[in-house]
Amino acid sequence: MKIGLLINPIAGMGGRVGLKGTDGVVDEARRRGAKPIAPLRASEFLETLKDLLKVSNFPKVSFVTCPGPMGADCVQTAEFAMDIVEASIDSETSADDTRLCTLALYEAGVRLLVFVGGDGTARDILDAVNEHELDGLLVIGVPSGVKMYSGIFVINPRDAAEVIRLMLQGAATSAEFEIMDADEAAFREDRFIIQLYGYLRGPSVPARFQGAKQASPETIDEAEAQEAIARFVIDEMIPDGVYILGPGTTVKTVAVLLNIKKTTLGVDVYTSTSVLNDVNETSLMETVKDPSKTWVIVSPIGHQGMLFGRGNQQISPKIIDLVGKDHVTVISTPAKLRGIEDGTLKVDTGQESTDEMLRGYIRVITDYNEIRLVKVE
Repeated sequence: MKIGLLINPIAGMGGRVGLKGTDGVVDEARRRGAKPIAPLRASEFLETLKDLLKVSNFPKVSFVTCPGPMGADCVQTAEFAMDIVEASIDSETSADDTRLCTLALYEAGVRLLVFVGGDGTARDILDAVNEHELDGLLVIGVPSGVKMYSGIFVINPRDAAEVIRLMLQGAATSAEFEIMDADEAAFREDRFIIQLYGYLRGPSVPARFQGAKQASPETIDEAEAQEAIARFVIDEMIPDGVYILGPGTTVKTVAVLLNIKKTTLGVDVYTSTSVLNDVNETSLMETVKDPSKTWVIVSPIGHQGMLFGRGNQQISPKIIDLVGKDHVTVISTPAKLRGIEDGTLKVDTGQESTDEMLRGYIRVITDYNEIRLVKVE
């Protein structure tokens, strides 16, 4: 089986440093201390696939990939057989390089393409597919961006390896997945503008793919439910507590009732004496003086059910491990919970031990003094 691999080496670098994306701000991300994320995610996928193939009687798997940091470096480290397409890529890779490599991989015979990146990378691949009519190409997205609202992404890199295993067994059909993207410039100004750009075809393994984000319904019932949840959260706060507020309108309702400023799409910190807006991982680590008096308040992404790893990377595994699962407060209206595919919450922090710690059942506040136990997978 010949698999194409394309890595956007800068994808996700803006997440933990609070830039809400990487498009056009790579230098600023590096200045803030950002490190590459995509190569690590690609290596996790490749190593998982290698382990799966060791215990199975599958045909040999080889890769066709892009030069240097866009694929070859990671495949070589993982010791898979590979061919490298001829493509002249810039030292600072761009959307043009992604489109060029997508076409080169297809012309080299690739019909299953695994890419590592975010929504912007998915859009670039979609552009190449549409422009050059790349019929018959199946695509799997390994999440490495900041937002990742598109349905083409698996939940985490290990799931991509599992999807390929199922394909080798003949247990996967194909389906079309939404490609969505938010305007990053508007995103950084705390304005949420998201658009559906089209569809890419990929393997149909619903349990392994995250699904596309859906916005919360803007109804009176939804607003009243959010307010009831927020009132309960506030009534449970302690005077000397530190509260890390994740993104989203449900969490923002807490800030509205506290009469404090909250960035809808950023991460903020509230105490009874101060408010820090739009913080990054470093400032969060400096804020958490006493983990026993610190809580993280988050709401799952609509339809996807993602708690961590999509748009809130500032709340990194270091932060989550420090405060612990019992100090993660999940809030969600009943309507949002009902809309989550398969009814389970999901995490993809980028660190397996942290994901494992969060798995199992977690308390979700769904109304005033109403708490449900919901499974995290």
